[in-house]
Amino acid sequence: MPLIALGLGILLLFILIIAFKLNAFLSLLISAIFVGFLQGMEPLSIVKSIEAGLGGTLGHMAIIIGLGAILGKIIADGGGADRIANTLLEKFGKKRVDWAILAASFILGIILFYEVTYILLIPIVYTVVIASRTPLMQVGMSFLAGISLTHVFLPPHPGVTAAATVLNANLGVVLGYGLILAIPAAFLFGPLLGKLYKNWDIKIPEGLVSNQDFNMDEVPSFTTSVLTALSPVFLILIGVIAQFTLPETSTMYKVLTFIGNADIALLIGLLLALYVFGLHRKRKTMSQLMKSVEASLISIGGIIFILGGGGAFKQVILDSGMADYIAELTRTWDISPFILAWIIALIIRLAVGSATVTILTTAGIMLPIVQATGVNIELMVIAIASASIAWAPPSDVSFWMTKEYFNLTIGQTIKSVCFMYTLVAIYGILGVLALNMFIG
Repeated sequence: MPLIALGLGILLLFILIIAFKLNAFLSLLISAIFVGFLQGMEPLSIVKSIEAGLGGTLGHMAIIIGLGAILGKIIADGGGADRIANTLLEKFGKKRVDWAILAASFILGIILFYEVTYILLIPIVYTVVIASRTPLMQVGMSFLAGISLTHVFLPPHPGVTAAATVLNANLGVVLGYGLILAIPAAFLFGPLLGKLYKNWDIKIPEGLVSNQDFNMDEVPSFTTSVLTALSPVFLILIGVIAQFTLPETSTMYKVLTFIGNADIALLIGLLLALYVFGLHRKRKTMSQLMKSVEASLISIGGIIFILGGGGAFKQVILDSGMADYIAELTRTWDISPFILAWIIALIIRLAVGSATVTILTTAGIMLPIVQATGVNIELMVIAIASASIAWAPPSDVSFWMTKEYFNLTIGQTIKSVCFMYTLVAIYGILGVLALNMFIG
């Protein structure tokens, strides 16, 4: 049975990491091979799936993570992160830094992809934690809540947007419902839930934060630091606006969508940071800047391979036909369409990991049911999207990003991000059912 094969694969993954202390990347590869064999895949097909999953994940993420890590390191080593952190502390106070990080991550999360927001903000999270002497995970939960809730509930993020397209939903209405649920959820699962983790003594990973003491008179201003850090955001926004306002054949469209691509936007932002925090006013020489570049790349090398291993694990699960099996299994269930969609998405999320794949697959399964029952299409999109965040299973990059960037054990990762994301999924379906009672 496919679900048993998946369960055994995840169990093997945990045993290899926890009991045998095997590196997470190697454990993911072994577990992927194990699941592939249990599912009856041909040996060479398993290898091809692993290569495709690893390459596909890193093809998208390696450039973003690499450039984002360098950008964050240059800004941190130039005092920019300290300037931003100190200003946030002054405005919000040390007791409310988690609220400051929540606001920043929620606002950025609306307009940027999950991984991009993660990489841009994580150096500032580290610096705020050090400056305020606040426990890492207390602030970290607000950070994770902000970027994940926007990724799941709000267009123009790819998963929820694709589901709206498949089901022919009104994106504006989906956005409205999403905001109704996402804003209170951010408060609930950010600063409030984060208080449960104030006694966790977690150290920031070495090499990912600057330990220098800065003379603030020599550091760029708060406005300059923020504008430099957010320059990729502005470029991406310009690209998005161009997509909706300019003809595709125009030269301006091609230029703006090129510089608005996340990879190119980060590269331009990095070049700007090299100037602002280094070459301008001879703050640093190029040799000094390149030492920061090398240090940042070394520090994320292991993280990149672990994320690639998670992609390989996910791809083997997909190629083994797990999603098709789940679709056939649930096709005859006779329950509320919203709850049915939510349960299907829960199972697919656990099986394949990717939130976007979960949303798309579930939307395809539910399309004929939606057409036959006439349920509220926009609420159906939210029901599916809310379940797509559940579990944060080890086949999803969010599990490994949180584990590595927050220096957690497997158990701590389950107790924090996996726990929160599952609570969000439950909150989401309850919110959909409540809205449906009022909207009809």
